[in-house]
Amino acid sequence: MASTVNSSGKRPGYGQLLRTPGALSFLIPGFAARQPFAMLTIGIVLLVQHTTGSYGSAGAVAAATGVSMAVFAPQSGKFADRFGQRAVLIPGVLVHAASVSLLVALALGGAPLWALFLAAVPAGASVPQVGPMVRARWAAKLDGTPLMQTSAAFESVTDEFTFVVGPVLATALCTGVHPAAGLIAEAGLTLVGGLFFAAQRATQPAHGAVAAAAHGDEPHRSALSIPGVRVLIVAFLGIGSVFGGMQVSLTAFTEEIGNPGANGVLYGVFAAGNMLAGIAMGAFAWKTGPRRRLILGYAGLTAAASLLWTAHSVVLLGALGLVVGLCIAPALITGYTIVETLIPASARTEAFTWLTGAVALGQAAAVTVAGRLADAHGASTGFLVPMAGTALALVTLLALRSRLRPREASRVAARGVGHRVPVTVD
Repeated sequence: MASTVNSSGKRPGYGQLLRTPGALSFLIPGFAARQPFAMLTIGIVLLVQHTTGSYGSAGAVAAATGVSMAVFAPQSGKFADRFGQRAVLIPGVLVHAASVSLLVALALGGAPLWALFLAAVPAGASVPQVGPMVRARWAAKLDGTPLMQTSAAFESVTDEFTFVVGPVLATALCTGVHPAAGLIAEAGLTLVGGLFFAAQRATQPAHGAVAAAAHGDEPHRSALSIPGVRVLIVAFLGIGSVFGGMQVSLTAFTEEIGNPGANGVLYGVFAAGNMLAGIAMGAFAWKTGPRRRLILGYAGLTAAASLLWTAHSVVLLGALGLVVGLCIAPALITGYTIVETLIPASARTEAFTWLTGAVALGQAAAVTVAGRLADAHGASTGFLVPMAGTALALVTLLALRSRLRPREASRVAARGVGHRVPVTVD
């Protein structure tokens, strides 16, 4: 563990994180395998809207993938904790590629809406949970060191870079090549990247009873049984409502003004703000405790999201989207940092997939509601969804913040080599 801890007393940074032995072996294929996560929803929206002419229908089909992912992702995480990531990932990427291919064929063939829903369910259920798996690998290597928050920030930056590249790539393929090209690329990247990531056995965390015995944890304890995890799930549902509401509403807005090509740029600006904030979160030492950072960050996110519906120009919407993006990363990174202090090692991947699934579920609900609002009342009303979602989550966070206190065993973290200091909770 000494190789991952800064012995000079300086705050550990990204360079030290990337020098962690074995890190690049799972980061590079993991980056490729997570790209499709940001392409799936927008790819479905663009394809189904093209074939049906309805944002509501497109949003509903996309929502079906999000709901099924939210339902099945935690089970995937639980199985990965119990049987190993490789055992879950290989069959998962094969099923996902086949399901997305079927969805594309049905949409292009003019199949009824119910058939698209049926295909969307396995497509969402089989989305590989590469992000949580990467986080679990970091946690296994860095447990108890100051690099844990750095790794959380790094993963948020990676996620947000994915949300910069993915939607822009999918939009460019769908509008410039073929309406189905975005989803075809998504399926191909999932298959190839997922198989390469699964091949990295050396960095796969210990699973099942082995992990439980090594850390003195109860085997197979469900992450959902921990109250703080449930509070964070609500917070991440609100974050998902921002992603989903932005995707559909930006698409509808750019269509409404006759400039559909601006959709990818606007969403890229939003995601770029998120990425820049993520870089800052990992680059500075924060004296404020994680609970307080989460609440303050979430309050800022709610305030920024509440202004989106007022924008009626590309420039203003881009500026507001950037601010919203800047506010998301602090909430995401701090949420992942807190959950690591709440859970036993034997439930890490499951806990991370609950949070990822909550984002997907919030996104699915937002895509559906925002799509209906955009169809009925115009694009601007779709932006009311992120406002409502974040406001409800903020109220929950404020009311239940006491449940975010870490487990007794996690109240200390390493600083330097051979030193332990109390973790600041608030």
